Amino acid sequence: MEPRARTKKRSRALIVLALVALGIYALDQYSKYLVVASMTEGSVIRVLNDVLQLHFVRNPGAAFSLASGSTWIFSIIAGAVVVFIVWFARRIRSLAWGLVFGLLLGGVLGNLTDRLLREPGFGVGHVVDFISTPWLLPAIYNVADMAIVTSMIIFMILTIRGIGLDGNKVVAVSKTATAPVATAVPGETSLSITDAVTPDTRTSETTAPDSTTSDRPAPGAEALP
Repeated sequence: MEPRARTKKRSRALIVLALVALGIYALDQYSKYLVVASMTEGSVIRVLNDVLQLHFVRNPGAAFSLASGSTWIFSIIAGAVVVFIVWFARRIRSLAWGLVFGLLLGGVLGNLTDRLLREPGFGVGHVVDFISTPWLLPAIYNVADMAIVTSMIIFMILTIRGIGLDGNKVVAVSKTATAPVATAVPGETSLSITDAVTPDTRTSETTAPDSTTSDRPAPGAEALP
């Protein structure tokens, strides 16, 4: 691929990554702002009965309210993920992979902002969760969590299909080498090396008829005068 075309594909992938990340981050923070401003903690609003509910809780743990006692650990991990994505982004030349890392970056930044800026303090802030789907999951989550999970699903699909970071499908080429076979040639002391086993081409020896028997007259034959 020409350097100019490669640079163009990378620029497009980075634009997709940045736009998706900014969009997810803005949607996540704005939705949390509306929930905090209009709902009291613990209140429930049934939007579609048990299909979709708004349930305002503050989560000190990871996504989907897991590991609630390790907030600072997740803050460090989230910060490391953000640094990794920013560093790794220059290798991406596929729009699909740009979407994956954009969703992941936006989701991680959304929850990291809560942990850094919300109560009870820097690095240990509680994440605002408010989306509840009892028929699907027993946990309560937010827009950032949805973006992270979606990025993982797309990641698995691209990996299974063998799509590389450049957008091309990686095809594994298997090369089978034929082992040389040593065969003995009749009448020679050296060995002949061939690439495959060949059928035995040795011809059977035939015995020449006895000249003494061929000169004898046939039985019952008489000499002519």
